[in-house]
Parts: sequence; structure tokens; C-alpha cells
Amino acid sequence: MKNLHNALQLKQLHLLKQMGYRYTDIQPSDLEPDPTQLPDDLESLRKMVEQCHLCDLSKSRHKVVFGEGDPHARLMFVGEGPGATEDSTGRPFVGRAGELLTRMIENVLHLRREQVYIANIVKCRPPGNRVPTPTEAFTCRPYLLKQIELICPRIIMTLGATAYRYLTNDETPISRVRGHIIRTENYFLVPTFHPSYLLRNPSAKKQAWEDLLKVKELLEK
Repeated sequence: MKNLHNALQLKQLHLLKQMGYRYTDIQPSDLEPDPTQLPDDLESLRKMVEQCHLCDLSKSRHKVVFGEGDPHARLMFVGEGPGATEDSTGRPFVGRAGELLTRMIENVLHLRREQVYIANIVKCRPPGNRVPTPTEAFTCRPYLLKQIELICPRIIMTLGATAYRYLTNDETPISRVRGHIIRTENYFLVPTFHPSYLLRNPSAKKQAWEDLLKVKELLEK
């Protein structure tokens, strides 16, 4: 059954290639990678992600946005997906929302951006900065879970509803769950608002700052 599924996917990719889309050379077995077989170091994982063509986002991206920061960070931020600036630079959170996140890290947590790790649910920009589809998010999620496994952060702060939902499979509205300290088997999870939401709704910054203070307290314990 799996071989039939792979063959049908490969047939669709060849059809799209004939229509003008560009793909790297792949084999049917590459279309459905086993998460347990992902590389056990970040650099090898990065190279694999940069060659990924498993969802439609690969057709419109300019650069894969893998993530960046301290590979042994105690704190990891997970956002939704790259925007236009991130897509052109290959770096996460470098637009206006990224500038705000950097200020939050420096001014509230008193850390340098280089001391944390920043990644997203999806590694390629959704067209028009739309929300990733479930197919896109769940196709890309094994890469993120492997990053978390390798970095082994003590705390993960999810930025916005999409990051929280696809990391936890919980559809509780972000307005209800933000600021909660959720203990998982391997780390503490603290959801908060996405920086782009804070730019549109400055009155919510106070709540986000309160969430960051909880993270700061956890880091100091």
C-alpha cells in the first residue's frame, strides 16, 4: 500500500515538473521519510530540510528557513512560518515581528538572541503569509520535533495560536491558554501571542511581557 502511495505521489511530481515546476531528483522512498531515521545532528538535518519537496510550499519558496540560535539552548521559541523577509534571507524572525521578538528576549529575559533557539512549525513561507494548512504543518512537524530532540530545551515558548496548535494538537484558543506553564515529559511549554499580533494589538504587549516573566522565572530556577 505504501509503495502504491509513493508511486502516485511520484507520478504527480513528474506531472508538475512537466508543467514547469522545478524539483530536485528524488526517489519514491524519499517522499515519506521515517521520522525515526532523521539525522542525529542539526547540520545534517538542516541539509535534509533544504532538499525537502514534500509539500506544495517547496514550489514557491526562495529559501528554506531551518532555524537558528544556540544548539544547546535552554529556551526555544517556535513560531508559525517564515514571512517575506525570512524567505529571502533564510533566517527566522528577521522582519518587524522578529525585531520585536529580539527586543522581548533582550529587554525582558536579559538574554542575547544568540543564546536561544528560534524555529517555526513550517520551514517554507506560505504564499501571502497565510496560515499553514494541516497537511503542510504535519508534513513539516517531524523536522521540528527532531530539532527539539537534538536541542533538548528546558522551555519552549510557542508564538501564536498556530504554533501552539500544531505542536500540541490542542485547539484551545491562544487567548485562554497563553501564559499557562504546561509541563510535558521533556520540557515546560509556555504559549504566548505572536509578535506580529502584538504589532497589530499593542494593548496585548502587557500580557506577553507577563508571559515572558514566567519564562524568566523558570530559567532562573
